[in-house]
Amino acid sequence: MIGAFQDAAKIPELRRRVFFSLAMLIVYRIGVFVPTPGIDAEQLKNLFQRASGTLFGLANMFSGGALENSSVLALGIAPYISMSIIMQLLQASVPRLEALSKEGEHGRRVITTYTRIGTVILAMVQSLMISIGLESQGIAAHPGWSFRIITMCTLTAGSAFIMWLGEQITERGIGNGISLVISAGIIARMPSVMAGTLALTQTGELNPLSMLVLLIFALATIYLIVYVERAQRRIPIQYPKRALGGNRMTQATTQHLPLKLNTAGVIPPIFASSLLIVPATIAQVSNAEWLKGVVGFLTPATFGYELVFALLIVFFCYFYTALVFDPEKIAENLKKNGGFIPTVRPGKETSDFLYRVLNRLTIWGALYVCVICIVPTVFYSEMGAQSFTYFFGGTAVLIVVSVILDTVSQMQSHLVARNYEDFMTKSPGKMRAMARGGGPGRGKLIQR
Repeated sequence: MIGAFQDAAKIPELRRRVFFSLAMLIVYRIGVFVPTPGIDAEQLKNLFQRASGTLFGLANMFSGGALENSSVLALGIAPYISMSIIMQLLQASVPRLEALSKEGEHGRRVITTYTRIGTVILAMVQSLMISIGLESQGIAAHPGWSFRIITMCTLTAGSAFIMWLGEQITERGIGNGISLVISAGIIARMPSVMAGTLALTQTGELNPLSMLVLLIFALATIYLIVYVERAQRRIPIQYPKRALGGNRMTQATTQHLPLKLNTAGVIPPIFASSLLIVPATIAQVSNAEWLKGVVGFLTPATFGYELVFALLIVFFCYFYTALVFDPEKIAENLKKNGGFIPTVRPGKETSDFLYRVLNRLTIWGALYVCVICIVPTVFYSEMGAQSFTYFFGGTAVLIVVSVILDTVSQMQSHLVARNYEDFMTKSPGKMRAMARGGGPGRGKLIQR
């Protein structure tokens, strides 16, 4: 990873992309500390201290601490994630959207526009609920519709700004912008959480041995995530000899189709966590006892929460894998290009084989994500390190490590593409030099 960043500093285009991404993330972190007008910050912090073990703590993690700071970016990227879930579900059920998803770049732009509009509408609804909830808790300095409208406009604008910022990072920077924004918020809070946990050892609430066990467990979790995220099932693909015209023939080659164990990546825990935050948001404006009971049932580190969380993770692992990997399309492309899997007939048998392999991988991938997202959270709660539950829990660490690995992989892809372009640019000059009499052994004659 360090080598990738060192090589990136030597290439102007990649260096600009990295600096642009860092600059946008700095802007995002500055916005976290810009307060929303009309909110009593002290009472809000007291509220979060009382609700530190509930879904509000989870929402605060995804906002990078903006919710606790009563920031203009308090909604975070949650409305965009929720709308993305809705749009992907609709693409699988609405024929019009399904047709748009198959129209290439034009269809992608139309769906992106729908997602943006839906994000703004959803942010307005959520911000209105938050403003009403703040009034009911006595946190609003001047209750009334003026406070609600100002809060709604401010938080909606902040959410739209984060959405725009993430898209800019994706297009002009390096890595996935939305994932980087979430990771930046988690990473920024990790030092303070670690300092707070270390302070517990000084006050005697946590003994040094328990702190050492926590650190070892956190490092082991990171190692396991890195190991599994790089795990692949490599399916051999053979291409026979083909005639190119005249007497030219291509050589028979063997390539590999890499299938990741965790094909869905960090999407399942992010989607599952976003859905679990919805009951807490609705409960702010409702006095229904059954809804309060649901929120109490979905308290993190409890059996009910972890069970629902695991079921949602398994669902989104299968759902998102089906979206990003189409065995029928891959089988068709292999057949057109003359490729085949040894011992498997081209066409339908190839797609069935890929379905079986993908289903088995998804089962193990979903179990892995469930273990990573649930076991550390329960372990930290049992150890008495509540602050570790969110920012060093399995979900947070999985998001951060996976995003870092994905970003480094994209940087390496840029480096490989740049080296290939340099090679192709220099090749004609070398050929001309060799034609003038310089052989391959006369290096000085072919230098540019």
